[in-house]
Amino acid sequence: MIRARSLRSLIVLSVTWLLPAVLCSQTNSAPQSTNEQVRYTVSLARYRNHLLHIEMQLPPGKSARSVQLPVWNATYQIRDFAQYVHWVKAESLTGTALPVREVDKTTWQIEGTQDGVTVEYEVFADEGGPYGAQVNAHHAFFNLAEILMYPVDGRSLGTELGFSNVPQDWKTATALESAGPDFQAANYDRLVDSPVEIGTFEEADFDEGGGHYRVIVDAERADYDLAKIVSDLRKIVASATAWMNDRPFQTYLFIYHFPRHRDGGGMEHAYSTAIDLNPESLKNSLEVLDIVTAHEFFHLWNVKRIRPQSLEPIDYTKENYTRALWFSEGVTSTIEGIILLRAGLLNEHRYLQILGEQISYLEESPARRVQSAEESSLDAWLERYSYYTQPQRSISYYNVGELLGVALDLVMRDGSHERACLRDLFQWMNQNYARQNKFFPDSQGVEQAAQTTAHADFSSFFQKYVSGTDEIPWDEFFRTVGLHVSQKKKSVAAVGFVAGRNFDTPPAVAHVETGSEAEKAGLAVGDVLLDINGHEPAADFERKLQQLHAGDKIRVRVRNENGERELQWKVGAREEVEFELLDVENMSAQQKASRAAWLSGECQTAGDARP
Repeated sequence: MIRARSLRSLIVLSVTWLLPAVLCSQTNSAPQSTNEQVRYTVSLARYRNHLLHIEMQLPPGKSARSVQLPVWNATYQIRDFAQYVHWVKAESLTGTALPVREVDKTTWQIEGTQDGVTVEYEVFADEGGPYGAQVNAHHAFFNLAEILMYPVDGRSLGTELGFSNVPQDWKTATALESAGPDFQAANYDRLVDSPVEIGTFEEADFDEGGGHYRVIVDAERADYDLAKIVSDLRKIVASATAWMNDRPFQTYLFIYHFPRHRDGGGMEHAYSTAIDLNPESLKNSLEVLDIVTAHEFFHLWNVKRIRPQSLEPIDYTKENYTRALWFSEGVTSTIEGIILLRAGLLNEHRYLQILGEQISYLEESPARRVQSAEESSLDAWLERYSYYTQPQRSISYYNVGELLGVALDLVMRDGSHERACLRDLFQWMNQNYARQNKFFPDSQGVEQAAQTTAHADFSSFFQKYVSGTDEIPWDEFFRTVGLHVSQKKKSVAAVGFVAGRNFDTPPAVAHVETGSEAEKAGLAVGDVLLDINGHEPAADFERKLQQLHAGDKIRVRVRNENGERELQWKVGAREEVEFELLDVENMSAQQKASRAAWLSGECQTAGDARP
């Protein structure tokens, strides 16, 4: 998944909603008919007030049963969706009211359920974005785990889902299997891995390589060109499925929103993805859309099916910790670049420019010296706190993982004399884990796959750069493809502070530079930014701050425990180092051949390791 704040310089950084790979079978199969199932009905009667009335019918079972609403979904943050539940009540299938007792903030126990029970509750839903649940006068979009409770003893039961009181001209799109006018899934986990869009969206469909693809767009018609989007999608899905030599689905759904009032993000699922992008990013090029789409689409393999053991079983009640997000997320960004290169949607110059920006981003983070890629993965749950995301505190497992993926590809090629590459690793893991419904043992599993396919020892690489914090020797890795990393200093504007936001809350100041004009003006850590130069800070406020120049005046209105105040100062300047990938002098024929193979995502010589 891609958080809005992570769309930095068109580079994709992401966080993922993970579900058990065993649910992600090779086809979108529906559950077999059974009476042992949970039935949900979601009423949109009060959609203008952002309210949902939900009815959940459970089959006969124990005399006392508990129902629960997940505390997290879509991002590695405890979001406690029960905060939006207004009330819960229950009755028997014959209409007798049953006692309901709240057990904890997200669990309710019901007595007298032996003959079946109907649970009703009301939920407020107005969180936009691909990782939210929202209903309003315009449309409805649901990550279903944010609104649907599950029986604690019955997550494996078959499920049915219906919607009622839907406005007459609204349509429904989801990857769930149809069951008449309703939908069904084999169990709760499969159900909530299928977002739902309901509204007056535009749709296009196409077939490619034996797969059927649906494209749903909910946006102002003037803000996008559906024909161009579909044209790029064809290239992306063809490139990705060919590279993996696999297509583990029959139908795949793309859901796009282009909201004018916020920036973007993306959320992958087993048979679909939901992506939000500000239409400003689409004006001159579809590059951002292509990057996000390629990233989310490749997640259908890496993380949805090629899945770390540490994330099993999924726990909806607390954090799921893993050290493997540098691979599951970061290396997905590595492959995103390969997909776009193969599709002809990125050229060599732009690709190398993006890698240079990624190297610059990592090198500008002092925390790289003390936090490893594995530790960054483990600490993902701290990203809800603005201070944690600052470069002096943490590195991004997306950023470092993408670069480690590139480096691993290069050392595999070098160590195998060009007979093996990252493509072999992923096809081997797909064959030996995903297709056998097995999970890989985190970083150790990636190392094993690399060594098995390349027939070489990479233990030093993993010790130094994955679990360790050694400085990455860029030139050592890139020399095999005729490149070296060049550094140059440049002067950039310095506003004197760093701020972060969590979803739709106003940004808060996380760091103020000592001695800066911002500090002298009175700005302090913890100040909430209400207004910047006369405008409420939008999701892309960081990008707009970066567009200021030294000497410009900046005026902010802030709030803290002492009330509101207005501050003003001049933007300063600072030097930073920019990293670029440039050709080495006197490049050899072997380096040229190696680079061509690397940029194509192919091994230079077909090896015998490929499954």
